Amino acid sequence: MIMTLQKFGGAGLSSTVSALILSTGILVLVAMMVLPLPTFLLDTFFVSNILLSILVLMVALHAYRPLDFSSFPSLLLIATVLRLGLNVASTRVILGKGQDGPEAAGQVINAFGQFVIAGNYAVGIFVFVILVIINLVVITKGAGRVSEVSARFTLDAMPGKQMAIDADLNAGVLTSEEAKERREEISREADFYGAMDGASKFVKGDAIAGILILAINIIGGLIIGVTQHDLDIGQASETYILLSVGDGLVAQIPSLMLAIATAIIVTRVSSTENMAAHIGTQISLSRAWIPVSAVLLLMGLVPGMPNALFLVAAAIAGSAGLVMRRKEKTTEIDLGEAGLATEEATEKKPDQIDLTDVTDNSALSVQLGYGLIEMVDEDTGGPLVNRITSIRKQVSKSLGFVMPAVRVRDDMSLSANEYRVKVGQTIVGEDVIYPNCKMAIPGDNTNVKISGIEVKDPSFNMDAVWIERHKEAEAESNGYVVIEPESVLATHLSQIMYKFAAELVGQDDVQKLLDNLSQSSPSLVESVVPKLVPLHTLTGILCELLKERVPISDLRKILEALANMSGQNLNVIEVAEALRPSLAGLLIQQIAPLNQPLPVITLSSELEHMLISISNQSNDGNLLLDADLAQRLIKSISEASEKSMADGRQAVMIVAPQVRRQLSLLLRHHIDDLFVFGFTELPDNRKINVIATISNDSEAKLETTE
Repeated sequence: MIMTLQKFGGAGLSSTVSALILSTGILVLVAMMVLPLPTFLLDTFFVSNILLSILVLMVALHAYRPLDFSSFPSLLLIATVLRLGLNVASTRVILGKGQDGPEAAGQVINAFGQFVIAGNYAVGIFVFVILVIINLVVITKGAGRVSEVSARFTLDAMPGKQMAIDADLNAGVLTSEEAKERREEISREADFYGAMDGASKFVKGDAIAGILILAINIIGGLIIGVTQHDLDIGQASETYILLSVGDGLVAQIPSLMLAIATAIIVTRVSSTENMAAHIGTQISLSRAWIPVSAVLLLMGLVPGMPNALFLVAAAIAGSAGLVMRRKEKTTEIDLGEAGLATEEATEKKPDQIDLTDVTDNSALSVQLGYGLIEMVDEDTGGPLVNRITSIRKQVSKSLGFVMPAVRVRDDMSLSANEYRVKVGQTIVGEDVIYPNCKMAIPGDNTNVKISGIEVKDPSFNMDAVWIERHKEAEAESNGYVVIEPESVLATHLSQIMYKFAAELVGQDDVQKLLDNLSQSSPSLVESVVPKLVPLHTLTGILCELLKERVPISDLRKILEALANMSGQNLNVIEVAEALRPSLAGLLIQQIAPLNQPLPVITLSSELEHMLISISNQSNDGNLLLDADLAQRLIKSISEASEKSMADGRQAVMIVAPQVRRQLSLLLRHHIDDLFVFGFTELPDNRKINVIATISNDSEAKLETTE
C-alpha cells in the first residue's frame, strides 16, 4: 500500500480511484438492463438517481460560466443511461411481480404512485403527461435550440477570436503563455457547446422513452394480469396503472431536473457571480419594483378582485423598492464622499506633486492636443488605437521583435490639433492634423489645385493639402490621393518606429526572443548566450542591425553565425557588419518581390575607388568628403532614388563593402528610405536592374542593364 501511494501520489491515487469507480459504475448500468434486481437495490438506485439529478441542478445553478461545468454533457449521458437502466429493471419487476400487489415493485414506486394518484388513476396519468409535455415541449426543446445556436455561433466566432489573440500577442498585451491559455479556452468552449448540442438530444430522447415505457407497462401489465394471472380488468388496472405511473414519475422528476439544469447551462452568461447573485444584482432596481407596487395596488382596488392578496403583494413590492432605493442612495453617498475626500486632499496640498506627474517610463508615446481626443475615444468610434495596434503588428513582423506598446495621452500644452511623438523622453516627431478634414496628396499628373490648408506630409515630406470631407470625391477625380487623418498620424508613427527601432529594443526584449528560440533550439541558445556572447553585447549587435532596418527575426541564424565567429577579436559594429551578408536577404525581400529585378543605384568605378582611398587614409575609417562633393553626391543619389519611387519601385544602393557602412551613415541623415548594401550582401538568386550610376562628377547616368 505504501509503495502504491509513493508511486501514484495523492492526486494520482485520487484520479485512479475515480476512474475505477466510474468504469465500475458504467458496467453496473449495463448489467442492470440485463440482470434482474431485487427490490431493495431498485429502491436504492431510484433514490441515487434523484440525488444525482438534484446535485447536477445545484451545481448548474452555482456555476459562474458554462465552462465551469464542462463535464456536464458526459454527466448528462451517464444520468440518462442510469435512468433508462432503471426503467428496464422496473419494467421487469412490474410485469413479472405486479400481480402480487403494489408493494411488489418496491417502496419508492409504490409511494410515488399512491401519493400522486391518490385513488384516481386518470389524475395520475394526466399529471404524468403534463410533466412530460413540460419537459419535452417547453424546456428540452428550448434548451436544444439554444444549444444548437450557441454551438453554431461559437464555431463561427473562433477565427475572429483567434485573430484577436494573435493581435494582442503581437501587440504585447498578452504573453505567449496567456495566449496559449486563451486559445485552449476557445477550443474548450467550442468543444463544450458542440457536446451540449448533442447532449440536449439525450434529454429529448429520455422524455419520449418515458411515454413509451409508461404505455408499455400499462398495456403489458393489463394483458399479463388478465391472461396469465386470471385477474379481472378492474383489479389489473388498479395494480398495473398505479405501478406504471409511479415508475414513470420516479424517472420523470429527475429527468425534469436534468432538463432544467441543461437549460440553465446553455443559457448561462459568463459572470463573476453565481446565477442567484447574478440575477439578484440585476433585478435589484428600485425604479423597477416601485412601479410594480403601484400596478399591484391599482389591481387590489378593483372590485371583485382578491383585494387582500393584491394589497399584500403591493406592500411587499413597495417595501422591496424602498429598501433597494436606500441602498442605492448609500452607494451614491459613499462614492460622493470618496470623490470629496480626493478633492479635499488635493485642496489641502496644492503643491504636492506625485512621481507619476514627472516620470513616464513608456518606450514610445503619442501626445495629443485636446482637439484630437475624439480620435482615441472608443465611445465615439475613434479609430486611432486600432490603427496604432495594426501598425505595431506590421512593424513587429517586419523587424522581428515585438514593438513596445504605444502610450497615447492628452497634453494640454499642445495646441488643439497638434500631436507629438516621443521615444522615451525625447521628442522625435510632431505635426498638426485636422480630425474633421482629410489630407489630399497630388499625383504625378495632377494639375488642378484644390483649396485647403497647404502642408507637407509628415511621413515623406510631400506637398499635401487638408481638404474638407465633402471635397473628397472632387479631389480623387483630379488625381489626388485622399488619406484619413488617423492614417496620417499612424503612417508617421510607423516611420518613426522603423527609424528608431534600435532605441526601442532592450535587453528584456532580446531575452524574450531567446526564450522563444530556446523552445525549438535550446542547445544553441545555451551554448551561445551568455557563454560566448553576453546578453548586453548581443543586444548591441541587434541594435546595430536595426539601425539600418535589417530584420532580426532569424535569431537562430544570428546565433549560429556568432558561434562561428567566436574567438575573433571583433567589436559590436564589426560583428554586425559580418552578420549582414547572411541577413540582408530578409530586408531585400521586403523591398522587391523575388520574381522582379531589384532596382539598383551604383557608383562609377572611379568614384568608388576614390571613396575607398579616402576611407583608408582616415584613422577611424570615416569618409571625410569635401562639403561641395558630399552635397552633389547626396543630391544625385536622392534624385535617382526619387525617380525610382515615382515609377513605383524602391531602389537600393550597391557599393563596395569597404565603404558601405560609412556611406550609409552619410546618406541616412538625408535620405531616410534609401538602403545601402555591399555587393557581397546581394543574394545569388536575385536579378538586378541598374537604374542609375553616380559618376565622379556626381551626375547620375541612367542605365537599363539588367
